[in-house]
Amino acid sequence: MSTRLLFLSDTHVPNRAKVIPAQVWAAVDKADVVFHAGDWVSVDLLDALEARAARLLGVYGNNDGPELRERLPETATATIEGIRWAMIHETGAAQGREARSEAKFPDTDVLIFGHSHIPWDSTGPHGLRLLNPGSPTDRRRQPVGTFLTAVADAGRLREVTLVPLKLEAGGQVRKAKEG
Repeated sequence: MSTRLLFLSDTHVPNRAKVIPAQVWAAVDKADVVFHAGDWVSVDLLDALEARAARLLGVYGNNDGPELRERLPETATATIEGIRWAMIHETGAAQGREARSEAKFPDTDVLIFGHSHIPWDSTGPHGLRLLNPGSPTDRRRQPVGTFLTAVADAGRLREVTLVPLKLEAGGQVRKAKEG
């Protein structure tokens, strides 16, 4: 049996966006497991995701205050469909990221991280897959906000997809009501 996955990070609600876009909530509803790699900013979003997600794994980020840090770890690990996962907000500079991450997470198949708001998908020299979903609400230098979806199935990670948020005419991210 396969497991549908959703990867989020750097939502910064309500500082960078007032709500999570409807497209993200629809993905939460379809996912068996939701990962959030930090910078929630508000405990309200954690509460909403806990209530709505079938299963939620989260870590705190550098912009998350004491209330979030009390409820979330700096690093999270899980084994899902035979795949060993780790998640942390920051991994440092892009240069050397794979080697540093493999040294820090030696018993991990896939590392989820955030912080940069820039999507990332690479594999280290010893096979560690590194994924950053970008940010659905604060695109920084990206054309649109993003998140990742994938399927874990019997020890294999399949269908890793970077999902761009839909734009309205004029290049603006569609304003969405919280789902």
